[in-house]
Amino acid sequence: MNNKENSSTRSAVVTGASSGIGQATVRALRDQGWTVFAVARRADRLEELAQLTGAIALPADVSVQNDVDELTKAVEAAGGVDTLVNCAGGARGTEYWADAVDENWEFMWQANVMGTMRLTRALLPQLRQTRGTVLNVTSTAALASYEGGSGYNAAKAAERAMTQALRLEEVENGLRVIEILPGLVQTEEFSLRRLGSQSAADSVYAGVESPLTAEDVAEVIRYAVSAPAHVNLDEIVIRPQAQAANHKLIRNAK
Repeated sequence: MNNKENSSTRSAVVTGASSGIGQATVRALRDQGWTVFAVARRADRLEELAQLTGAIALPADVSVQNDVDELTKAVEAAGGVDTLVNCAGGARGTEYWADAVDENWEFMWQANVMGTMRLTRALLPQLRQTRGTVLNVTSTAALASYEGGSGYNAAKAAERAMTQALRLEEVENGLRVIEILPGLVQTEEFSLRRLGSQSAADSVYAGVESPLTAEDVAEVIRYAVSAPAHVNLDEIVIRPQAQAANHKLIRNAK
């Protein structure tokens, strides 16, 4: 079922589709002929993406159960899906634990953990029926903690643990469960939303010769969900060449 030759019969829900990795994934799958349901909170951005790519725009906040219920009904009415790509998430703040901001932690938990849980739970009946794929985009922040990252580390480590549990729970139903763990990815909004200013966001990537792009990660996602059905890429860590580990990043590389 899962191969490039019959991609015109494939269908996916992609969350976080209004920007960054989610948006790039919508484009990559549409370029390959997939039917794609693009999900995000910002309806205006989704409509623009739909006009440009032919994706189906479904504005929703996946951390809100009523939105998830309506989204699920719409997808089912349109023929259902065989693939779910959970890209929605994000980081807020860089405070040390001693200065943790409750609102930031609550946002990260809802966006990265509860949203992923709610939508995956809702679509599992469709995905089991198609013996499909769930792909969760977590982060190398799930693998190694760092100062000022405790809230994001916790959220992404939880999402990683959920992904591993889902793989064990659904293997008998023929479901593939894939985890993509990106390192440093330069997108228009991730660091800006986390740090609150463009100058602070730019400093994250300053001097790094070639950070990953959203398109780099989307291409890995496209490959992983398009591989033959018996091939499960359990987990893929992807970093720029200049980043050997979370704490080892070469700046001003030549």
